Amino acid sequence: MTDFSFEILKEDKNSKARIGIIHTRHGDINTPYFVPVGTLATVRSLDSRDLDDLESECTLANTYHLHLKPGDETIKKLGNLHKFMSFNRPIFTDSGGFQAFSLGFAREHNINKLGTIFTGEKRSEVPEEKFAHITDEGVNFKSIYDGTSHFMNPKKSMEIQSNLGSDIIMAFDECTSPLNDYNYTKLAMKRTHVWAKESLEFHDKNQALYGIIQGGWFEDLRLESAKYINSLPFDGIAIGGSLGKSKADMHKILDWTIPLLDKRPRHLLGIGEIEDIFECVHRGIDTFDCVMPTRIGRRGSLYLNPESGGNLQNKFRLHLKRAEFKEDPRPIDPLCTCSTCKRYSRAYLRHLYKVNEIVYFRLAAIHNIHFMLELMKEIRESIKNDSFKKLKDKWFNHP
Repeated sequence: MTDFSFEILKEDKNSKARIGIIHTRHGDINTPYFVPVGTLATVRSLDSRDLDDLESECTLANTYHLHLKPGDETIKKLGNLHKFMSFNRPIFTDSGGFQAFSLGFAREHNINKLGTIFTGEKRSEVPEEKFAHITDEGVNFKSIYDGTSHFMNPKKSMEIQSNLGSDIIMAFDECTSPLNDYNYTKLAMKRTHVWAKESLEFHDKNQALYGIIQGGWFEDLRLESAKYINSLPFDGIAIGGSLGKSKADMHKILDWTIPLLDKRPRHLLGIGEIEDIFECVHRGIDTFDCVMPTRIGRRGSLYLNPESGGNLQNKFRLHLKRAEFKEDPRPIDPLCTCSTCKRYSRAYLRHLYKVNEIVYFRLAAIHNIHFMLELMKEIRESIKNDSFKKLKDKWFNHP
């Protein structure tokens, strides 16, 4: 059996926020926690020494991509994912279910290039070819690398994740599009429930398995899915799929869902903006994963504390491409203690970004990941000291 448990240390008096510890065979994760995403067994532009230096307690890798390159059986032959990437801390893997969406309806609905799963933004009406087709039996994928065909179902997903040797794995599910109608979303939810039981049957018992709640942005479906997944003997619960067409919809979905869940750890899949972290911790989420910190860093956006100019309007970001930073000798954020801020100026980083120097991506990733991990420490401390609301107000109301 898995060396996995979850210990709740304290619950906030004024919200559903809580601090706890997830215990795994490769170490502990202090919650609430932001899980850096290492899709291809590396956080983009960083290596495992960087993660150690950042004191990252865990990471998340992608089942679909690693199955294709270099191959999960190759990773198994080399020991496991921990040995393969030389990272001796807890590793999450997703199930491949999100790729059923991102390579399927997301392409058909043309919402796969927004960098968000919400559709309140302007999008093209021109559909793209679907690379994933879903049936009750599983998902037929076309490889994004070489066009070859691959099939994945709960048994196959569990086999791949077992080969990877991750500590916390996800049940195979169908992640729907926010543009799917009620009838299709209900069909996908029912399919996810069947696949949840099959995932429990086939998963490696040395790994902790999280069930995934689906149901789109329809209240009755979310309630049904939450009750059903919570009734099954999963080690933790994840909330996934379409979270509506706006962040207000996401908040409603969590408000419907969280009260139906027991004390097991709760993971929110694919969400990680700073305002989302506060709102979702407030509602009782324990862990998050998102590519956002490294993705926006590569595009020239770096996180800022409120005292350094970050606010809701600018999404707590400094945009390096602006000419005003060409001769700015200050660090990205004077309050930040990351190695990038300790050594380099905004002017230098802007120069690296403008000339597309590859080292920029690493320096930006170090700052943004460090920033998120420090924010989570601050949030945990605030819950411990009964000051979470005060901290949230500071971030949300700063001019």
